Amino acid sequence: MGDGHPRTEASETIGNRKPKAEANVRGIEFRSQDIEGHSSKKALKPDARRKMANYAIQAHRTSERRACRIVNLSRNGYRYVRKKPNDDEIKGKLARIAEEHHRWGFRKMAAYLRKGGNHWNHKKVYRIYCEMGLNIRVKPKKRLPTRYPQPLIQPERVNACWSLDFMSDSLENGHPFRTFNVLDDFNREGLWIEIDTSLPAARVIRVLDMIASERGYPTQIRVDNGPEFISHHMAGWAWRHAVRIQFIQPGKPAQNGFVERFNRTYREDVLDAYLFRSLDEARRITFEWLEEYNSIRPHASLGNKTPYEYSSNLESVSL
Repeated sequence: MGDGHPRTEASETIGNRKPKAEANVRGIEFRSQDIEGHSSKKALKPDARRKMANYAIQAHRTSERRACRIVNLSRNGYRYVRKKPNDDEIKGKLARIAEEHHRWGFRKMAAYLRKGGNHWNHKKVYRIYCEMGLNIRVKPKKRLPTRYPQPLIQPERVNACWSLDFMSDSLENGHPFRTFNVLDDFNREGLWIEIDTSLPAARVIRVLDMIASERGYPTQIRVDNGPEFISHHMAGWAWRHAVRIQFIQPGKPAQNGFVERFNRTYREDVLDAYLFRSLDEARRITFEWLEEYNSIRPHASLGNKTPYEYSSNLESVSL
């Protein structure tokens, strides 16, 4: 075999042979998918390389030097231990701000710290802010279904439609209270005014059941979109007693005009005219006014008749 002679096929094969991968030396078949949590993709981050090197050392008893060379990681990088930062100063200042200003969010807190000469990275401050659980809960806006207003027509019989609404006022000592007003649209009769510091949906239902025990349940009630009226308790009550709930459109109280006119008279005659020392006093004055409203006060919309007179006149005509 001298110069100029062509290579044999065997020599070309030997010359083009590639060395085996370092990972297969000494019988080690090192695959990234052998490590829990890793796919067959190439590991690029140092943490992933560190885990692969640990696997090679522990599972195959490879030396640290060889394991680091296999995963292309320096021995200094393999031995690196992350030092946990001391965030006590930031935590202390954030806690103090949150205690003094309950409604400040992250952006306002970060701006306040920066104005005070603390030039911490905003991403670091935000991480600590979240770890401390200082996030202000944003109440999601309730999405109401589309309301289709009905014309405000006076019914032709009792209990055809009741209008319900709430009002608010305060006692002499400043404690607030609420009123729950119920009106029969047929003769504008004030059926009841419930007064208390809290009037949840369960209390509203008890009042309606009390009224219905004396005069029966209405065919329909007209209400706004307050939380007491859109609750599951109210929906269940209406379903059990075959009562249709007619919601007005949000922000349009004129669609519940009968009870709104009643509210105006009640506020002018009672709430704005008296300074209540207790809830019992407010209830007593309200009860007396309601009796006068139904039996003495003439209503222009009823032909200057009282609600009681208007109802009794129609009953006598029908007979």
